[in-house]
Amino acid sequence: MTDLTPPMHESWSDELKAKAAAIRLIALDVDGIMSDGRLYFSATGDELKAFNILDGLGLKQLMSAGVTVAVITGRRSPLTEKRMNDLGIPHLMQGREDKKVALQELVSTMNISPEQIAYMGDDLPDLPALQYAGLGITVPNGYWLVRQSADYCTSAQGGYGAVREACDLILWAQSRLQATLQPYLNGAS
Repeated sequence: MTDLTPPMHESWSDELKAKAAAIRLIALDVDGIMSDGRLYFSATGDELKAFNILDGLGLKQLMSAGVTVAVITGRRSPLTEKRMNDLGIPHLMQGREDKKVALQELVSTMNISPEQIAYMGDDLPDLPALQYAGLGITVPNGYWLVRQSADYCTSAQGGYGAVREACDLILWAQSRLQATLQPYLNGAS
């Protein structure tokens, strides 16, 4: 029998698990969270981004478990739009430096409270939204003040599986992780 407990669960406090258990919406920044935060440009000026496939599947698992996913980013990028469309993420808000206001606008249409929101960001424009949400998550390569303000800092860096770690935390706290992993385990036997 495969152990379906995430290895980092021992660092998850009871308070963190309680906050994660209440989550119905996770909102994410892009640069520094879903990507490594570096901006790549070709010689012709085309923007390039790399997204981690682990994060994508984690977000799909969250959505299949009934958690709504939203992306709020200060930049506008056709690459971000394509990736979010590929993942089936229903809420993409680009060009929004006012991330808390954007999050509040989204939440006003969903009939949920701040305690039911997780926000994952890495820099100062994310701080008001992170503090507004019931569960603030950041990454170890995030800005120090954001790390100090977050409820949880992933062990994985932004763009390298940090979003998947946050997804696992929420699914595990809601006793849904095993159900999302089971189809893959059944195929392995």
